[in-house]
Amino acid sequence: MNMFDFEASKHLSLGAPLAARMRPTSLDGIVGQTHLTGKDSPLRKSIDAGRIPSFILWGPPGTGKTTIANLITSTSNFHLETISAVTSGVSELRTIISESKSRLGMSGQRTALFIDEIHRFNKAQQDAILPYVENGTVTFIGATTENPSFEIISPLLSRCRVFTLNGLEIKDIVQILAISLDDSEKGLGKKNLKIEDGILENIASLSGGDARWALNTLELAADSAYVQDNDLLINKPLLNEVVATKLLPHDKSGDKHYDTISAFIKSVRSSDPDAAVYWLARLLLAGEDIMFIARRLVILASEDIGLADPRALSMAVSAQQATHFVGMPEARIILSEATIYLASAPKSNSAYTAINAAMSEIKSSGEKAVPLHLRNPVTGLMSQEKYGEGYQYAHDYQGHFVKTKNLPQNLSTENFYSPGTLGYEKYIAERLNKWWHENTTE
Repeated sequence: MNMFDFEASKHLSLGAPLAARMRPTSLDGIVGQTHLTGKDSPLRKSIDAGRIPSFILWGPPGTGKTTIANLITSTSNFHLETISAVTSGVSELRTIISESKSRLGMSGQRTALFIDEIHRFNKAQQDAILPYVENGTVTFIGATTENPSFEIISPLLSRCRVFTLNGLEIKDIVQILAISLDDSEKGLGKKNLKIEDGILENIASLSGGDARWALNTLELAADSAYVQDNDLLINKPLLNEVVATKLLPHDKSGDKHYDTISAFIKSVRSSDPDAAVYWLARLLLAGEDIMFIARRLVILASEDIGLADPRALSMAVSAQQATHFVGMPEARIILSEATIYLASAPKSNSAYTAINAAMSEIKSSGEKAVPLHLRNPVTGLMSQEKYGEGYQYAHDYQGHFVKTKNLPQNLSTENFYSPGTLGYEKYIAERLNKWWHENTTE
């Protein structure tokens, strides 16, 4: 089900965007977020009892955060103050706080302070709100598309409930669009639009769960529609023109960035080239820094493929250099080649685990003395102190190997590198086993 009631606020003019005109006017009209607004939800029960806690609405764009905040306060006899973290600062907050104190003292009416895009407030700005949330001067309501645990200071977060909004499904958005086409008062019902089959599904699919974008895209398409037999036709070529410049939502320092790059990395690690190249395409279409992607491939080549295919690192470094040299759009091909190679390569994290184990040993056992036979006797005094004494030069022995002890004494473990069994590394394992465990130099 969709999140819209389609009973828009009557004060909105027909010149307002379609998404604004089609906003719901009651909590019961918000469908798709019933875990928040349904009769049996904890938030709804608090609202119906006249108690609004301080809370943060966290969810993707176009899922109803602002609408829910407005409806909650309008049905609870709160005075609502709304500001945007993009355009407002501490001075405006102080004015609102002062007025809230006066309002509470004179009439007993409480104030709800709604801050849209609260993640854009810095620490000092968030600190300025904290005392007044704590003493009840204002009830704080924040809206954010970013993970509150990363973007909201801990003292403020601990005083708020966090409510997560769901993204809308394709069928939900198709229903939203269909109803807006039938609505002659607030929607597009008077335009005599003729919609080619599959167009609404196309818009819904491209929307990424954002009903606002879907509605406004439909309205833009309607304004650009072709005239055909006294009707206005919206077909696939027209839709392609309308959405040609759409960028995927992707904040380079936010959840979209981290979630997508995580999916990319894990798909390569999982040896799934189809998924890996899909997430690569998502990153590229969203405008991700191509050098960031290239650096991640270099890391992947050592961390997840390593000695199972030593050529992977050369491939990744070459891709990084070529990407820097060529740039977009051709760099997409280079990055795709490297991604597919790495995803298809045998996997080993032995180099990663070996260095971590060695560093952990050093941190726990301290800096042990270098064995004398491994020290270089570059002066006479060093020779007198037996530096280098007993050192066996590997190239003097059959197979260019001689079994010697090269670690410091009194370590808690001496086994850091455990070869894998895939790809080239199985040959490394056989060689090391022959050298160190079979006691032979053949």
